[in-house]
This record gives sequence, C-alpha cells and structure tokens, in this order.
Amino acid sequence: MTNTPDLTTAVWRKSSYSDGGDNNCLEVADDHPGIVPVRDSKTPAARPLLFSAASWSAFVRGVRETA
Repeated sequence: MTNTPDLTTAVWRKSSYSDGGDNNCLEVADDHPGIVPVRDSKTPAARPLLFSAASWSAFVRGVRETA
C-alpha cells in the first residue's frame, strides 16, 4: 500500500536555478517529513514526483558540484 501525501495545501516554491520565467521551472514543496514533492510549473495540476529526502539531498548536492 502506498501512502500518498495530501498536497492540496502544499506551498510550492520555485527552484533557485530558475531563470525567473513564469512557466519554465521546477517547483518544490517543503514541510513534508521524509519526502520532497517536485512538480513542473508548466503543469501544476499534474501529479508531482515524490523523492525521499536523502535522494533529493544527493541530487541537489550533485547539481551544486557541477555548477
């Protein structure tokens, strides 16, 4: 059984790597213990991707190392 979090009241923030455009960036919702919901700002009604906090941290660390 998969427990899908209720994200109806999630507060989404744009990636700091966004170029400032309105519809071409990644959005992340904070305050969900153990998971990081991620969505595409072009399709906010689509089901977001859910990553473990550890996986998301590794991804962010890898992006920072290559920037």
